Amino acid sequence: MSPAPRVVHQTISFNMSAAVRNGLRSKSCWGFSAPFDVRLTTTSANGDAQVTTVVQPDICVVCDPSKLDEKGCVGAPDWIIEILSPGNLARDTKEKFDLYEENEVGEYWIVSPGEKSVTVYVLQDSRYQVRGEFYAPGLIPVHTLPEFGIEWTDVFEGV
Repeated sequence: MSPAPRVVHQTISFNMSAAVRNGLRSKSCWGFSAPFDVRLTTTSANGDAQVTTVVQPDICVVCDPSKLDEKGCVGAPDWIIEILSPGNLARDTKEKFDLYEENEVGEYWIVSPGEKSVTVYVLQDSRYQVRGEFYAPGLIPVHTLPEFGIEWTDVFEGV
């Protein structure tokens, strides 16, 4: 069994989950925190979706209710947030980055507790483009939900 994430990781996760929940109150989207299965798929020749990979992002937002079932999400969420931990740095910054880009997750945030930074990637022409790197207090815009943003200070409160 893997050890639980460190306190700083859980603090940021809790802070971000609260901010996401508050921001989604007037939206037709649902937010989920790990553990929550996201089953990424490919489409076969006969049109059936086949699960190829299962991931558990720290936080994800799904705006298409048809992607939700009793097991979690089938297909790409609209927005995924991953919080780096010492043991998952390469996985989140390379493996998951490529996986999420390939599966067309619209927006991907990587949160670095050590640097107190948030890097925002948005899918454009099937490739992630950096939309901002946030290292200081101010609003971090959510491109998936244009009227919504998260304050940097709310992300790192207590860290």
